[in-house]
Amino acid sequence: MADIPTFTGMHLFVRDMAASLKFYALLGYEPSRAADDFANIDVPGGISFALGTYALTQGYDRNWKEPTGAGTNAMQLSLASRDAVDQMYARITDAGYLGRLPPFDAFWGSRYAEVCDPDGNVLGFHSPPDDARRSPQPA
Repeated sequence: MADIPTFTGMHLFVRDMAASLKFYALLGYEPSRAADDFANIDVPGGISFALGTYALTQGYDRNWKEPTGAGTNAMQLSLASRDAVDQMYARITDAGYLGRLPPFDAFWGSRYAEVCDPDGNVLGFHSPPDDARRSPQPA
């Protein structure tokens, strides 16, 4: 059996690097490396995510096309409390960004909300689960 890959992070497509960096700064993320077409952001837990523009991606993959339609993936982020989920959602939407799913008590026991970055990438925010708030999974 081949070695199991180690997950080290993800790469998100962005159209405007400055706008994206401004958005991620609202979450407290500052790039460890940044240029006009690329940024790397280290996050707690030893992983990172990268932001890359069309020009950057075309530089190494001439066949790459800009995505269209709604995103099907969501970057999941943990917050320390239920209140922190509500506060993060308010901070981001009050700054004018799209709130995709307002905070609610999810069936798995966490407070959960989703927002979109300037390019439509979805970010989900979870509180720690509370067994007393679990409910049956919707059909």
